[in-house]
Amino acid sequence: MVRLRAARLTARARLTLLQTALVLAAGAALTGLTNLLMRRHTFFSRLLDVSGAGPVATPPLMPTVVDPQVFADRVQTATLSALLPQAGLALIVVTALAAVLGWLVAGRVLRPIRVISSTARRLSAENLTERVPVTNPADELSALAGTVNDMLDRIQRGLFERDRVLDSQRLFTANAAHELRTPLTTARTAIDVTLDGHPSRAELLAMAGDVRGSVEHMQRVLDGLLLLARSQAGLAAREPVDLAAVAAAALDAAGARAAAAGVAVRCELRPAQVSGEPVLLERMVGNLVDNAVRYNVAGGRLVVGTGTAGGRAILRISNTGRPVPPGEAETLLEPFVHGQGTRVRTDGLGLGLGLSIVRAVTLAHRGRIAVAARTGGGLDITIAFPQNPVTKDARSQDIDSLQEMALP
Repeated sequence: MVRLRAARLTARARLTLLQTALVLAAGAALTGLTNLLMRRHTFFSRLLDVSGAGPVATPPLMPTVVDPQVFADRVQTATLSALLPQAGLALIVVTALAAVLGWLVAGRVLRPIRVISSTARRLSAENLTERVPVTNPADELSALAGTVNDMLDRIQRGLFERDRVLDSQRLFTANAAHELRTPLTTARTAIDVTLDGHPSRAELLAMAGDVRGSVEHMQRVLDGLLLLARSQAGLAAREPVDLAAVAAAALDAAGARAAAAGVAVRCELRPAQVSGEPVLLERMVGNLVDNAVRYNVAGGRLVVGTGTAGGRAILRISNTGRPVPPGEAETLLEPFVHGQGTRVRTDGLGLGLGLSIVRAVTLAHRGRIAVAARTGGGLDITIAFPQNPVTKDARSQDIDSLQEMALP
């Protein structure tokens, strides 16, 4: 029962009791030592020596008929009898004062811990912005407050990453469910219509072709969605990548299609080093070039430029094409959106994931993307990635070149 009651005491009460007990023990020890020393003292015996040769050389104050030793013992006994009650009373007063001061001091010392506890109680999964105030001077309690704040920062970053991954997964699930419904329905319809009766070999081959086309379409959709989800989940590792080399490879891969479509390609590729994941950056530039060729017009133009400006690596792609309302240019960055801000079917005009993947890769590399509709039709897309600082002359030269390369 005593242990249960002691366990219910607060830390402040326990510290107060400990300090009071220490003061009481020290006072009792001091009183006992004083009493012991008084009992062994022989001052009165020497003072009352009948020969008068005491330390103060004063004549005895009592009649010579009284034994000096007996008188000294009586004085010592009376002194000790008067000392003990007074010492006990002083000890009680000092102990009470120590209890009050111990309570105040314990409250002062434990105040930062109470602040930490109250702050922790106010925090929740939805509110992690509050922090524990760090007091001065820098002692153990301020170090504890700093540790708690660091822990809250890590928890907040972890929850942010968790929410981002969950949002990416939810987006992937919703898009996959929507986009796979059409090819699955097409394949099932082809199978049901063909098998309704006695199909010939030609009909079976036609059905197989339709089913294969639907499967290939679903594979392209899933590949695009997986890459989109991977980009939105963040980067696993970073490597030095030159956007100029990536853009040159993308233009070489799209050169035949651009020539077949009658699109004139012009490029000015200056070194633009970034730190990122090469596969994602290659897919990003490839999507930009592919979209610029696919949605261009016969006899159109495509301009690609890379360089550095203001401590950033710049990639700029400008192409002619059908007119795009200025207010709807940004909506093209959403998945499965193609003009007019509406969701598109993924047959014929592509998957509708190209620019959404570009934006996801840009954000994963902490870059910025700007999409602007050109007056004569087409888009002007500029992407900026952080990089190491460069000289002022190089910055101005590269940015001026990029601006001159934009289509009029």
